[in-house]
Amino acid sequence: MAIITLTTDFGEKDHFAGATKGAIYSELPDVKIVDISHSVSPFNIPEAAYIIQNGYSSFPKGTIHIIGIDAEIHAENKHIALKLDDHYFICANNGIMSMICSEIAPEKIVEINIHEKIQTSFPVLDVFVKVACHIARGGTLDVIGKNITEIKPIKNMVPFVNEDKTQIIGNVIYIDNYGNVVTNIKRSFFETIQKGRAFEISARNYTFKRIREKYSDIVNFDIPEHKRHDEGRKLVVFNSGNFLEIAVYKSNSNTVGSASTLLGLGIMDAVSIKFIPNPVVPKSIDIPANVHKISDFE
Repeated sequence: MAIITLTTDFGEKDHFAGATKGAIYSELPDVKIVDISHSVSPFNIPEAAYIIQNGYSSFPKGTIHIIGIDAEIHAENKHIALKLDDHYFICANNGIMSMICSEIAPEKIVEINIHEKIQTSFPVLDVFVKVACHIARGGTLDVIGKNITEIKPIKNMVPFVNEDKTQIIGNVIYIDNYGNVVTNIKRSFFETIQKGRAFEISARNYTFKRIREKYSDIVNFDIPEHKRHDEGRKLVVFNSGNFLEIAVYKSNSNTVGSASTLLGLGIMDAVSIKFIPNPVVPKSIDIPANVHKISDFE
């Protein structure tokens, strides 16, 4: 049985998400539909890219993912379908897939060309659903589009590294439900530049000198619980998607605050990492056996 996922900025108030599901069920009554998210910030392509990259791989191979973000078709925003990592993705060619494609090469990409047969002002419902159901029935991508080899990138998604590789400047690309701030700096990228050096992570006027393995590492469990004041403490981790994240332990915007509110960080704000050169250790000098040390005469 086919699985079709939905990731959109439709929200819950309007009819768009429900109508899309209804159109799918009208064509494939036995299909399984899973909502990844309908709460993507309107037209926020980096946010959608982050969500789909970290969500899709939990699904079985062959799953079909509809991404309804900035989907209106025009000269600079064509529609594409691609097969990648044995999953299928249907979206606008607006950069949403570039984050995944930077790490995994697509097996096939087509630019959808069935629009002349479908008049629509709601392409997710009328076009993306048709393509998804075609794939779910076992149809090929060649039937619904022409082969292309490149997709549009997202601008400013690769962190900046200075010439002598002593600094990385990244950007905030996502703020989660807890107010934790996710950057575009991945663990593998960080470690490649770091090369074992100490570092300082700066965000606004706050500096971190270590990265925790998990959120609770900031807690000293040797201290009795009633004497601890851990909630609201700031920390840095590599999150489950291996992105550098600035967080607040057990954050709550209504009580202890969150990383976003306490540090004043928003989407695309800068986060920098400065690497500190390792201290130079003097080479030891071998003293010949026939040379006396001063201590020998004391």
